[in-house]
Amino acid sequence: MTELSVYMANDEAMVRFGKQLAACCAGHGVIFLRGDLGAGKTTLSRGIIQGLGHQGAVKSPTFTLVEPYQLEGGAVWHFDLYRLADPDELEFLGIHDYFANDELCLIEWPERGQGVLPVPDLDIEISHAGAGRQIVGQAHSARAQRWCEQLAKYAQEECSK
Repeated sequence: MTELSVYMANDEAMVRFGKQLAACCAGHGVIFLRGDLGAGKTTLSRGIIQGLGHQGAVKSPTFTLVEPYQLEGGAVWHFDLYRLADPDELEFLGIHDYFANDELCLIEWPERGQGVLPVPDLDIEISHAGAGRQIVGQAHSARAQRWCEQLAKYAQEECSK
């Protein structure tokens, strides 16, 4: 499958990249966001959600597990599974219902839901790289392959400025 690797110099670049990813996915699919605490998962989520038209604040749903965003084009479900004690807890949340309508599901800390969550369209790993962040995306579906190709073009154009 297609892999994407992009360097983000700062939070503003991460938000812009998220907005570009939003344009690619058009509010559909499952995206896993991996990385250490403070790596930028919520910052990237903010860019994606704002890129889909949300005007307000985007916070990490650490204590609620899921934060819904009802937007003009449909819903975005932002999950943070950091505090999940057992993947079976997701069954009590009705986790499969969130994936039924192909609305966008952004899932931070997906490894905590292993065995319950579906295979993502796109799996993103964010890591510290010097003063910035390195994003490595792995496509697991045909549409995510297209997203990665579009994002690679975007990143190349942005880096050449």
